[in-house]
Amino acid sequence: MNQETDEHARVRAVLDRQTGAFEALVRDYQKLCWHIVFRMVHDPDDARDLCQETFLRVHRQLRQFRFECPLKSWIGRIAYSIALRHLERRRAAPVTHLDDEGESALEALADESFDLEADSGDEQLALRLREGVGALPAVPRTLVTLFHLEELSIAEIATITGMNEGTVKSHLFRARLSLRDWLRQRGVGEP
Repeated sequence: MNQETDEHARVRAVLDRQTGAFEALVRDYQKLCWHIVFRMVHDPDDARDLCQETFLRVHRQLRQFRFECPLKSWIGRIAYSIALRHLERRRAAPVTHLDDEGESALEALADESFDLEADSGDEQLALRLREGVGALPAVPRTLVTLFHLEELSIAEIATITGMNEGTVKSHLFRARLSLRDWLRQRGVGEP
């Protein structure tokens, strides 16, 4: 069964109220939802509430899902929208631009092959890297998480966030530069 057929069957099972169908959907997508929401709001209690709100909305709006994108992207988009709205209500600036590294850096644009795990070969570096990701502003932090931890494509991230692909790449590039600088300032990596 291909992914599209599987998604149609899964959605149909939930809509037909088959026992355990919605619980299985939540189980399969709760990690994605958590990564998106927690990386944006940075508060575990708020993140739990917002994830619950996300799945309530998924349940209420599933009849409106038209299979124009993967189910994963649709659920991710709902989670992102709910977290963004939460930040706006808290009057937090959800999109914070990182310091410009100059036009020459932008010309070198995002090395999509950059691997956070490979770049964090030892445990101390991995810990520092997690701290550095946590120190990023909400949107870049979320994008880095989706790309490097959830292993979503640029196109999937663009669908979830509503940003164009170039904007996603630019945010990822600047976030990587920020992380590298953050690590260097703490004596990790080359001088």
